[in-house]
Amino acid sequence: MGATMNYRRIICEFILVLIAIKACPSAAQGPRKRYEPNWESLDQRPLPKWYDEAKVGIFLHWGVYSVPSFGSEWFWTDWLNLRYPQYIDFMQRNYKPNFTYQEFAAEFTAELFNATQWALLFRDSGARYVVLTSKHHDGFTLWPSKYSFGWNAMDVGPKRDIIKELASAIRSNTNIKFGLYYSLFEWFNRMWTDDKLHLLMQKHFVDYKVRPEQIDLVEQYLPEIIWSDGDWEAPSKYWKSEEFIAWLYNDSPVRETVVTNDRWGFGTACMHGDFYNCADRFNPGVLQAHKWENAFTLDRKSWGQRYDVTLADFMSSKEVIKEIVTTVSCNGNVLINVGPTKYGTILPIFEERLRDMGRWLKTNGEGIYGSAPWIYQNDTVTPNVWYTRQLESQNGGITIYAFILDYPYDTNEIDLYPLGKDIHFFNHVILSGLDIATSTKPLNEQTTQVVMLGMEDTTIAWTSSENKLHIVFPPKHHIDRRGLEYAWAFKINIR
Repeated sequence: MGATMNYRRIICEFILVLIAIKACPSAAQGPRKRYEPNWESLDQRPLPKWYDEAKVGIFLHWGVYSVPSFGSEWFWTDWLNLRYPQYIDFMQRNYKPNFTYQEFAAEFTAELFNATQWALLFRDSGARYVVLTSKHHDGFTLWPSKYSFGWNAMDVGPKRDIIKELASAIRSNTNIKFGLYYSLFEWFNRMWTDDKLHLLMQKHFVDYKVRPEQIDLVEQYLPEIIWSDGDWEAPSKYWKSEEFIAWLYNDSPVRETVVTNDRWGFGTACMHGDFYNCADRFNPGVLQAHKWENAFTLDRKSWGQRYDVTLADFMSSKEVIKEIVTTVSCNGNVLINVGPTKYGTILPIFEERLRDMGRWLKTNGEGIYGSAPWIYQNDTVTPNVWYTRQLESQNGGITIYAFILDYPYDTNEIDLYPLGKDIHFFNHVILSGLDIATSTKPLNEQTTQVVMLGMEDTTIAWTSSENKLHIVFPPKHHIDRRGLEYAWAFKINIR
C-alpha cells in the first residue's frame, strides 16, 4: 500500500505541474511591477485570479437599437450604409418619410428598468460577472458622457445614468464583478470619418473622444472588465491602445483587478490581452494555453433585442449548459448575452434560460467555478463527456469532474475513461509523457470514490477495469425528482 501511495503522489504531482504549465501559464501571481506601453511588456501581466475562477458572465447589449428592435444591434448601418432591402422596407412601412435614427433615442425610455431586479436575476443565474455595453458602434452612451452631448442616456431617452444604477445595484445586492463594453469606433461620428479620410494619420477621434471617455468610465464606475470592440477598423497604434492599457495596469483605480480582452486594433485578436475572444461565439473545443472567453448570444442571430425572432432562434437551456461545460473544460469562460427591451425589461424567455442555468450551476458549480482543465478535455472513448478538475489536490489526491451531456437512456450506464484510453501498464512505475505504469489498477475501491452531484446521499454503483470506469446511474425517476437535467456530473476522487 505504501508503494501504491507513493506512486499516486508522484502521478498527482506530475499531472498538477503539467496542467499548470500547459493550461494556465499566466495564472501565477508575481510581484507587482510597472508595465511599459508595448505589447511585449503588457503581455507579461499575470491574469487576476478572480477572472479565471469566475467562469460564467452575463453580457448586456442595450441601447437605441433596442427601439426598432429589428434585425440586430447593427440596425443603423444596415439600414443607411448597407441599405439592406428588409431594413428599407421595415422603415417605409412603420415610420414617416425622412425619419432619422436619432429620433429613435426619444423612444428609448427604459421606464420599466429596475437595476435591482436585474442584479438579483443575474445573481440567481449563477453568473460571477456582468458586462454592460457602455457605448456601441452607434455612439450612444449609457452614461452622461461629457464627450457625447445630446447623444447619451441622460440627455435623451431614459434621462438616467444607466451605468451608475446598474453598477450600484450589482455591488449592493450581489458579489458579482461589474464590467463595461466600449466600442472604439462609431459609424457616423464626423471626427472618426475625418480621421479615416486622412488615412488615420491624424488621431482627433482618439484624442478628443475615445481616450477621454475610456478614462472617464474607469474613474467613475471602476469596472473590473474593459471589454473593447470595434478593433477591425484601425491598428492599435491609431487607438493608442498600449498606452491606455499601461495606464489601466499601472495607475488606474482598478489596476490590481481589472482584466481586458483582445480587441484593441486589427491584428490584436487572439494575440494580446488578459483573455482572448478571438471571434464572436469562439469555442475551439480543444485546450487553449492562454485564458479565453466564449461570448455568445441566447438569440443566435443578434446581440441586441429584436422582435423579428422565432423560438428556433433561441438556444435551449441544454445547449447553454453544453456551451458552459465544453468551454470551461478547455480553459475558457463563457459570456452569455441578453438583449433587454427598450422599456428596460428582460423578456421571459431570456429569464427562463438564465434561471435554468442558475439551478444547474447551484448543483454542479463545484466542477465549474474555480476549476482547471484536466489532462483530457473530453473522453477519448465515450462521446459527449467532458472533464474538469479541482485546482487544489486533497490529501495528495486528484478530484476529477466528468460531465455527461447525453443521458444513457438505453442502459442507464456509462463507461468513462478519465485517465485516457491509451495508458500503458507495466510492473514498475514509469512516467513517459502521460503513460502511467503500475502493477495496481489506478481506479479501485480502495483509492477511488465516485459521487453524483445532486445525489450525494445516494451510493453510486461502479466497477473498474484497468483505466475504464463503469458507472451505473441511480434510477432515472430519482434523478428527475431532484430536478437534475441538461448535463449530469460525477465527481471522481482518486487518492
